[in-house]
Amino acid sequence: MPEIKLARLPDRTPVKLAITVTPELHKALTDYATLYNRTYAQSEPITELIPHMLSAFLASDRAFAKARETLEGV
Repeated sequence: MPEIKLARLPDRTPVKLAITVTPELHKALTDYATLYNRTYAQSEPITELIPHMLSAFLASDRAFAKARETLEGV
């Protein structure tokens, strides 16, 4: 088989999680969705925003990124 430039795509199968949040967190998420909708004039439900919010949070956590490197290959 010939080698091509693009590596094999990673698994993109969605994983469904069910979580319970406090009323305060739910209110904050609702407020965030409202502000998002006003900012972009596009309505997105909280459930669509949360995965992107979590990804952005994890990407910005330098301590997590460094610690995660120690997990590679484990």
